[in-house]
Amino acid sequence: MTRTCIMMMTVAGLATQVQAETSQAQVVETYADIAEAGYRDSLTTAEALRDAIAALTEAPSESTLTAARAAWRAARDPYMQTEVFRFGNPIVDDWEGRVNAWPLDEGLIDSVADGYFGAGENEFAQLNVIATPTFTLSGQEVDATEITPALLSDVLQEADGSEANVATGYHAIEFLLWGQDLISDAPEAGQRPWTDYAQGDACTGGNCDRRAAYLTVAADLLVDDLSFMVDQWADDGAARAAVTTDPQAGIAAMLTGIGNLSYGEMAGQRVKLGLILHDPEEEHDCFSDNTPSSHYHDVLGMQNVWLGSYTGPDGDVTTGPALRDVVAEADPELAETLTAQLADTVAAANALRDAQAEGMHYDMLLQVGNPEGEALITPLIDALVDQSRSIERVSRALNVNGVVVEGDDTLEASGEVFK
Repeated sequence: MTRTCIMMMTVAGLATQVQAETSQAQVVETYADIAEAGYRDSLTTAEALRDAIAALTEAPSESTLTAARAAWRAARDPYMQTEVFRFGNPIVDDWEGRVNAWPLDEGLIDSVADGYFGAGENEFAQLNVIATPTFTLSGQEVDATEITPALLSDVLQEADGSEANVATGYHAIEFLLWGQDLISDAPEAGQRPWTDYAQGDACTGGNCDRRAAYLTVAADLLVDDLSFMVDQWADDGAARAAVTTDPQAGIAAMLTGIGNLSYGEMAGQRVKLGLILHDPEEEHDCFSDNTPSSHYHDVLGMQNVWLGSYTGPDGDVTTGPALRDVVAEADPELAETLTAQLADTVAAANALRDAQAEGMHYDMLLQVGNPEGEALITPLIDALVDQSRSIERVSRALNVNGVVVEGDDTLEASGEVFK
């Protein structure tokens, strides 16, 4: 009799386990579907950006430069919503530096203002490859007379082992479209003139043909890199297989992504550090002053994963069983808490967009002696830290192993220790 009861309990327990695993399997399929949709939208908008850049370089004018800048901003929105897939997914993390490495020593690429020396001891912070057809790297002479994809991705990207040597991706393109933002006390972004792409005597800044070539190659590389990542999340893609083959590992990747993007990456490096240093160079989209929008879409991406729903720029919705659903079955109160925390974070990020719309750009908020700016930025930091602290509770509620939220010196030095 006792044995029969044990067998019955075992069968019942197995049924419950199978049901839970099925639910988690559905959740990670939704996660992969959202990743694929987000990267596909990033690719589509990057292709539109490439077309706008082609129009600029073929017929430089104020209007074609304005259109290229608008296309860059539009391309950022879906891409930033995919950053939540970086942490916890090695395929994404290993690739991410090619498209979104930051911050960069822009003097590697083009001319910069007098007095700009770059970060630390970076020998190539003022290389200006656009004006330098040959140079020496690691004791070898480099022929840069033709600006090619290999030159940017294989030679210049992280040249000499420095992460500040960013030669490709959104931020390299951003710098080439806007130039340095040298005004931090007024609602102004970079002021690069369209004549930096003009030919003949109308060319300003020198080397307009090489600048156009660099911008064209950078746009082509961005499209190629995003196309690669779309393939990784397709039905037969390696990134999709990595999270769906073992649903528990997939759930761990989801929680790791939300936790690390929330805590060290955003709350620490992208937001708190700039506030401590009062340094506009520390804002994520510092040339275009697009930072509030990037922060907002980063946070929206985390909420997408939690709620199991993503809306693309064309209005198409990708949705399915959500992480929130399985957490609600295990701990309804915790599910409500994290849902509310994510909503608070979205609202805090949106407040920065509202401030920008009213003329208070992010670099203005970072200025020394701007308590109103600090009062606007601090709630975003607090909200990000709060939601990251719930991730460990969620992993315990679901009994998921392998969730690691890394610490951050910036936050911990200011007392925001992760618990």
